[in-house]
Amino acid sequence: MTAGSILIVISIALICGLISNRLIKLVNLPNVTAYLIVGILLGPYLFSLFNNNLTGVIDKKTVESLGIIVDAALGFIAFSIGSEFKISSIKKIGKGVITITIMQSCMALIFVDIALIGVALIIGKLQQYLPIILTLGAVATATAPAATLMVVKQYKAKGEVTSILLPVVAFDDAVGLILFSISFSMAQVFAKQYANVPGASVSVVNVLLIPLLEITLSIVIGAVIGFILSLAMKAFKSRANRLICMIASVLLGVGLCVLVSEKFNLEMSSLLTCMMIGAVFCNIREDAVMILDGVERWTPALFMLFFILSGAELDLSVMGNLAVVGICSVYIIARSAGKYLGARWGSMISKESKNVKNYLGLMLLPQAGVAIGMARSSSSTFRSIADAAYALDNAFDKTYLYSIASTITAVVLCATLIYELVGPVLTKIALTKAGEIESETKRKANTITNGN
Repeated sequence: MTAGSILIVISIALICGLISNRLIKLVNLPNVTAYLIVGILLGPYLFSLFNNNLTGVIDKKTVESLGIIVDAALGFIAFSIGSEFKISSIKKIGKGVITITIMQSCMALIFVDIALIGVALIIGKLQQYLPIILTLGAVATATAPAATLMVVKQYKAKGEVTSILLPVVAFDDAVGLILFSISFSMAQVFAKQYANVPGASVSVVNVLLIPLLEITLSIVIGAVIGFILSLAMKAFKSRANRLICMIASVLLGVGLCVLVSEKFNLEMSSLLTCMMIGAVFCNIREDAVMILDGVERWTPALFMLFFILSGAELDLSVMGNLAVVGICSVYIIARSAGKYLGARWGSMISKESKNVKNYLGLMLLPQAGVAIGMARSSSSTFRSIADAAYALDNAFDKTYLYSIASTITAVVLCATLIYELVGPVLTKIALTKAGEIESETKRKANTITNGN
């Protein structure tokens, strides 16, 4: 595909994203749902179900060639998460919120891991499914705040549940990224072992020490870049120059992670690195909020394209596989139970009110950007491991690792669509039950009364 064709495809994707943005508002659903649907409609897999010769507007090669845009988008998503990770804010929210956040994230991971391990043991394929299990368990930790916050703002919810909900969803993704880095590092070891990659045996060094090194290096690189970025802000005063500095910092973080991974055979986490850049920067600079406003003004197009490309990557033929459908069903049920019970147990430990215990967990189900980012990052890594194994031995069959990548992407994207459809409804119900938004009948009655 020529450069001109790629640019036209990007333009079409963005225009369709804008149109879908308007249409989705008619049914009060999050924008991310619309973007994923657009990606599926424009992608190479939908129409190929009916005719193998039809490739869609965005073909497979275009999706692959636009991988650099996806990497950049993931970097900025992680950077924005890190910018919310301010120490002064963490001190204000209290131990209760931190306890709840950690509990619901850990329980989601544990519940998904246990449920999928149980399924794998029943069918006798535990070793084969371990990379999928560990990856999906890690992805399960992430919660998307956008859909939840949309409901809170729309209905002007106020109360103790809402006051705890907001910091929990803000803090959640940071915890999720850390847990993902740990769990996915172990998943890679088992994938490399299957691929007979040199030095990939299951040992304390490979399972614990090397992943710990990768996580530490990712954090250190991010911290150094974040510190340099904060110093650069003293030299550059104009909004345009500061914006350039931030963009350069995020791209540098992503690029260094990729480079170190290739040169030293270490799987660095660009998500963790970019999160650290944002965290260090916002804690050093008192005017960080004002400066970061510039980034938020130009990233919507990048994020839109990211979600559309993610939707385009969904291989619908995989959904005809009963194993994938089963994994997706188990994932949704186990994650939902883990999130709800984790929030409930965390609330009990923190001695929160009855309403918080009963309803908070129902509002932590939606998944979107971070979860999709985790899935895409892990899928790309598994494909890279397969390609590396093939380069060492041309007889190596890449099918298994590629199927792992496709399965993870399919499960997470389908779960995202379901959660983004159901999540806002559950949030509204929970807040209504908690008495923090008025019921439709009561609100209409008040409107009529005020009008009279």
